[in-house]
Amino acid sequence: MRTTFRYDRIGKGYSQTRCEDPVIRDRIHQALGNAQSVVNVGAGTGSYEPTDRQVLPIEPSDVMVAQRPRLLAPAICAVAGQLPLQNASVDAAMTVLSLHHWDDVERGVRELRRVAKGRVVLLTYDGEVSSRMWLMADYLPEVAALDRHIFPAPEQLAEWLGGDTSIEILPIHRDCKDWMLGTFWAHPERVLDSEARAATSGFARMDQQIVDRVVRDVSRDLESGAWDQRYGELRKLQEFDAGLRLVVAN
Repeated sequence: MRTTFRYDRIGKGYSQTRCEDPVIRDRIHQALGNAQSVVNVGAGTGSYEPTDRQVLPIEPSDVMVAQRPRLLAPAICAVAGQLPLQNASVDAAMTVLSLHHWDDVERGVRELRRVAKGRVVLLTYDGEVSSRMWLMADYLPEVAALDRHIFPAPEQLAEWLGGDTSIEILPIHRDCKDWMLGTFWAHPERVLDSEARAATSGFARMDQQIVDRVVRDVSRDLESGAWDQRYGELRKLQEFDAGLRLVVAN
């Protein structure tokens, strides 16, 4: 998992803007079915972990672990590719917007399948779809290219998981409380917010000169009205498919 060094660097204010969104949370919890024990790999600050079941969080970053609320279970320091669990030792496994940081995604996904008796639930992005969102398409092509590389296609994830696996489109609501990069579809002003940018791995992976260029260009187009001329129709939408996907293996 590459999460350790990255989130030790960018994760200090993560819990302030990357809050749990109830719509996404409810869908994840529904996907877990009746599982009573769940391993959450790349658990981070604990967003989206169910509190009515036994959860075993796996998280290698001390910075992220330090932001976990005390009511949640303490995290175990381990990586996705080597889970310290026996075969079929938990009812279900989950990971939320984490697998694109793993060193070996296929190995990590197969580890989730190994340790779970039942469902495996993956929240991820389809890089081909997310790259068409205005921010990546017209201002940040570097992230579009990188996301196509680091996000395995949902169909590939389904193949690694095997069995009866579904892929569900999760449109992102305008008022989504989790300020992931996909939420910027409705809020171009967030590009100008350093804290909002810092809590997204998309911006954090970029060189500062690229970030400065995007901030300059978006600021210019918002001030001139050019952004609204091109994308103003988005301000009327309540939800948008920015590529967020829920992959569930039964």
